[in-house]
Amino acid sequence: MHDAFKERILNLQQRMAEKNIDYSLLCDPDTVYYVSAFHGDLGMDFHRPMIVAVPRSGESTLITSLNEHIMAQEMTWIEDIRPWLDGDQGEWRKHLQDIFKGRGNLTIGIELYKTPPVVTEWLREEATGIRLVDVASIIDEMRMIKTPEEIEILRQAGQVAIAMAEGAAQVIDVGVPEYEVALAVIAAGTRKAAEFLDPDGPDRLISPTIHNLQVIETGWYTIMCHKRNTTRVIQKGDPVNLCFCNMAQFKMFHLGFDRTWLIPPLHDEYARIYEIALKAQQAAIEMVRPGVPACDVHHACVEVYKEAGFEPGYRTGRAIGYSFLENPQLRYDDKTILQPGMALCCDGGVTFNREFAARVGDSLVVTETGYELLTPYPKDIEDLII
Repeated sequence: MHDAFKERILNLQQRMAEKNIDYSLLCDPDTVYYVSAFHGDLGMDFHRPMIVAVPRSGESTLITSLNEHIMAQEMTWIEDIRPWLDGDQGEWRKHLQDIFKGRGNLTIGIELYKTPPVVTEWLREEATGIRLVDVASIIDEMRMIKTPEEIEILRQAGQVAIAMAEGAAQVIDVGVPEYEVALAVIAAGTRKAAEFLDPDGPDRLISPTIHNLQVIETGWYTIMCHKRNTTRVIQKGDPVNLCFCNMAQFKMFHLGFDRTWLIPPLHDEYARIYEIALKAQQAAIEMVRPGVPACDVHHACVEVYKEAGFEPGYRTGRAIGYSFLENPQLRYDDKTILQPGMALCCDGGVTFNREFAARVGDSLVVTETGYELLTPYPKDIEDLII
């Protein structure tokens, strides 16, 4: 079950050898999972860094707090697990000292902007004879092209996202508070995710529960883009925006997914604005294929906005995967060439005065000839009228 994770370590070690990096210290929770299959540590919210120490060759080490030790043993393929106790003998630092003991002039790779400052500062001030380099670009490049196994998980995540939307659509109505919609999303998504998980199989420690605060904007609040659900009650004529991007996740994969529903009586101007957002998104999606620069996908979307008299307010999309934000990004300055196996989300969004904003977003995978849609949930306006 852990072959893919082991392969990632071997891939990283090969790249480290090419750049003469002696060790990589990986602390970002998404990256830790990516190489070790370990997740769930309380982490830096509780001042407890978890670290995977990867040597240029040989066995890696997982450093985690003592209270996560048993869970780590059950999850990871890494045999060398070194627990530490809060306030005792330097905590995680003692394990790094042991790893580096007697070895000078080491080049240590870290993900510069994802490594907790307490770890970075200790390395700079206390660990002698080392040189720090940023390996974030190496990790990003490794994660950019999804394997067939990862793409299959993304397909399942897409089904979870669709179930979430269906759950929302079933309860969106006049008189319903926003938080009730959020609860329906969580319940529907969780039940769908549970269908893919074997309680006695290798994913037995993967939770199906959909979590985080659901983004939902109703009425004029749709212009706020990422407002979390509140006690506001849906009213007649309200648009209802749901962004599932921080909710639609399965087996550590994150998708991008947005929909706008409309409550009668319909406002003609709202319908027009929604159609512009949809047209812009579709222009972007139709650009997705191997050989196209990421920025060109963004430009296709922007041209629709400009033709309709609007200016873009954010990027058109981003790569998806084990993190909420991966590379490439669909924006002006990213010239990365799209390749088969890249997973992206593409968004369309238009804000009209201070009255209404329409948003539509989907996830997809770049194929040899174009793309495969991961979130084929209806988005024609007649399908989104409650």
